[in-house]
Amino acid sequence: MKKYILDLTVCGVEHPHPDYVLIRLTDKEKELPEMFPGQFVEVKVEGSSTTFLRRPISINYVDRENNELWLLVHVIGDGTRAMASVKVGDTMNCVLPLGNGFTVPAVADKKILLVGGGVGTAPLLYYGEILKKNGCEPVFLLGARTAGDLLQLELFEKVGRLYTTTEDGSKGEKGYVTQHSLLQNEKFDAVATCGPKPMMVAVARYATETGTECEASLENMMACGVGACLCCVEKTHEGNVCVCKEGPVFNINRLQWLNSK
Repeated sequence: MKKYILDLTVCGVEHPHPDYVLIRLTDKEKELPEMFPGQFVEVKVEGSSTTFLRRPISINYVDRENNELWLLVHVIGDGTRAMASVKVGDTMNCVLPLGNGFTVPAVADKKILLVGGGVGTAPLLYYGEILKKNGCEPVFLLGARTAGDLLQLELFEKVGRLYTTTEDGSKGEKGYVTQHSLLQNEKFDAVATCGPKPMMVAVARYATETGTECEASLENMMACGVGACLCCVEKTHEGNVCVCKEGPVFNINRLQWLNSK
């Protein structure tokens, strides 16, 4: 798939949470290139003297009608703090689209469970939208520590059924996503997950026990985005691979998480 290095214009900045910023980007000259759910962007960081490498950010959403790319950024260090300071009209240099995304079923009428935690919910919004457009039913199960940490809920609700968990019980069922009653009450044709590794491993275990196909989007540090720097190596049953090039989305049967092979 062809990759592009583009200077995109910031057309919107929102702060849905003190630790997150939603940046909307557009290309004023031409239509944005094709992007698949689960792929990511490497963003050049300006204004940070301690940040030398690009930052990998999941594609949160692609608004074709307005020619916009959305990036939901977790502000956790100097680089992401610099990104969070951008203003409408600024330019961000992006390499995109990178990596391999989630599988979109060739057959309609499939019910797909999308499980996310933290900023790992970001790529699931676009994935759910694409699934819906292709005649499938996306069902979202999103987890967080508190109700205030659950982001973009109104957008998820427009795409599919939404269920939530919080560790303190302030919204949805109390506990972790893998403890939600939905998993005992319904069957799914496939599962997709993104978020903290312990959560994804638990989701992978649930999928394996129920005989359900499962894909996970890994969040290993991806400095270059093309498999050159070896920062994001993950062990698979075929050997070590670079997540940025082979993934970030993997069928969990390839991974050594459950030591099933």
